Amino acid sequence: MPDPALAQARAFLKQGKLTEAEAATRKHLEAHQDSADPHFLLGFILFREVQGKWLEGAKEDSAELRYNSRNLSGSLVEYRDQKVKESLAEFTAGAKYHAPNAFDLKIVALDYLLLKDYLDADHWLRRSLQWDPHDSQAWYYFGRTKYSESQFPQAIEAFTECLKLEPHNPKAESNVGLSYEALGKRDQAVQAFENAIAWEAESTVKDPEPFIELAHLYLNQNQPEKAVLYLTQSIDISPNVSKAHQELGRAYSLLHRLPEAQAELEKAVALEGATASLHCLLGKIYRQESMLPKAKAEFERCEALEQTPSRSSSTDE
Repeated sequence: MPDPALAQARAFLKQGKLTEAEAATRKHLEAHQDSADPHFLLGFILFREVQGKWLEGAKEDSAELRYNSRNLSGSLVEYRDQKVKESLAEFTAGAKYHAPNAFDLKIVALDYLLLKDYLDADHWLRRSLQWDPHDSQAWYYFGRTKYSESQFPQAIEAFTECLKLEPHNPKAESNVGLSYEALGKRDQAVQAFENAIAWEAESTVKDPEPFIELAHLYLNQNQPEKAVLYLTQSIDISPNVSKAHQELGRAYSLLHRLPEAQAELEKAVALEGATASLHCLLGKIYRQESMLPKAKAEFERCEALEQTPSRSSSTDE
């Protein structure tokens, strides 16, 4: 049974007061180091402190953070990884005194996902689902893990299980589309993205991902007119997603609408200036418009960034 002495910490956690929840749990641990509950609770709190910013699909996640994560500074990545490792250490400490339950194992797995350790994430999600096969979130992240491991048929199976438990989940269906696209099954991918977009109409919270991914697929099929339709909708939902402006710039370029392509790529660069390919794309547009000094500057910036070691990425896109 949960320790009633941890009630205050749990109340803080429920209210989203994570700093207060962590402090109350650590205070309790000073006299109860040999108790599993406070260790497991602290592990969960530490996970929650980074969940919203860095775990794709988390409740607190924003599209801007998910798509623009390549600009994270080294200090932010170090902060995230430190918190995740502290979380894992607490679950390990608690397991000395009591076996973790399915929920605890799921959080351990999500910690490993944040570290991009897909092998361990796969292992603990599998264990969690053996004990609780009705956890739709665990199935979703199991699918994400399989996708990251390039095991696309298994990813589709996991997302399908999620959808059985949570019908009309746009995020899960969008990931079905990504998995079919990775398998080269274009028609199935289009249908999944269209499903996700239709299901979003039922929700007050919109996600630009299925719009962007469907547009990306149409661009790869040389259908920029269709791509523009979905990309403009995605930008209406989240105007600060660099990838949407990048793809819209590509679409306008294919349609020979160069001023509009320039405007969109300038927005993408403003949002994600450390990405070399964006500067190269913008340089090409400037060159086509005979804006040669600007083109030269963008190509030089592109070259400089390509020679710079890439920063650690923080999501599993």
